[in-house]
Amino acid sequence: MQWDVRTLSDPVMIESALPGCEFLVRVDEGDVDFDALREEHAGRDVEPTSDPETIAERAFEEGERYAAVMQVSVGPVNPTFETVVTIDHREQPAMEASGEGSTGDSSFEMHSWMDLTATDDGIGVDWETEADVFGRIASMGQRVINPAANQVVKRFFSSVQSEIREREIAEGGTVEAAESAEETSDDRGIVDRILGRSEGS
Repeated sequence: MQWDVRTLSDPVMIESALPGCEFLVRVDEGDVDFDALREEHAGRDVEPTSDPETIAERAFEEGERYAAVMQVSVGPVNPTFETVVTIDHREQPAMEASGEGSTGDSSFEMHSWMDLTATDDGIGVDWETEADVFGRIASMGQRVINPAANQVVKRFFSSVQSEIREREIAEGGTVEAAESAEETSDDRGIVDRILGRSEGS
């Protein structure tokens, strides 16, 4: 169970599981030079781990800022957003964050929270995101934006679950055990309950 909780506090795991994410790194206060970050982190290969000391050293921290570059599919377009997120509150198992991102002709501002709840099969995740979207993407309307956002969330948690199974095998488990767990979990595993919503304007 603690492995599941730590997973969602690890920027490396989040980066690996988040669809279209080029990098997710801690940054200092002030303007963020995304071109320099792209050059610095191009081709890097940082493996997720279950080592508690390693995760504790790099886990999300309250008050810290993180920069990310992420491509998303929204209707007929695939914009790449340069995003800065601030961890407003972090007290396991809850976390709140706010941020803003931009691409050539669109931008957004968001606030989100996530709360983890222990269950018999793994972890339940309650989440909510409120976002204001501007520019070309905003003109597409919520019928396009909300399904796209929910699809990203679904793919993210599916990737997290897959990453955990790979780590379990690497740390002494067996492929057969992982496959058996997958077959009996009914796509539950780490996240047997995801309650959430995304709102935008």
